[in-house]
Amino acid sequence: MNQTELLKLAYTAADDKRAEDIVALNMNGISLIADYFVICHGNSDKQVQAIAKEVKDRAEEDGYAIKRIEGFDEARWVLVDLGDVVVHVFHREERDYYKLEKLWGDAPLEDLASKIN
Repeated sequence: MNQTELLKLAYTAADDKRAEDIVALNMNGISLIADYFVICHGNSDKQVQAIAKEVKDRAEEDGYAIKRIEGFDEARWVLVDLGDVVVHVFHREERDYYKLEKLWGDAPLEDLASKIN
């Protein structure tokens, strides 16, 4: 699976569970952790868990091994490591607090709409 397909998978899985404000940061040359961060949020613990589970399940269905999932039980900030793409699923308040988009402000936003269509 290439990065574009992985971004599309993460976006559509999150969107199907009604994740809000889904953005992707292009981390190439900025971070050694991953090439892309997908960031979104849910409005309840249950929704955050549902979004993360959907991303995990879809990746596994497509034959992609999940590297790691962190924070699922607490459901405040769940990290789903897909290798080249790391998905950050926040609870609304946590996203407002941590402001990853601002922290990684030098990372350009990826146009997810063009990758989906």
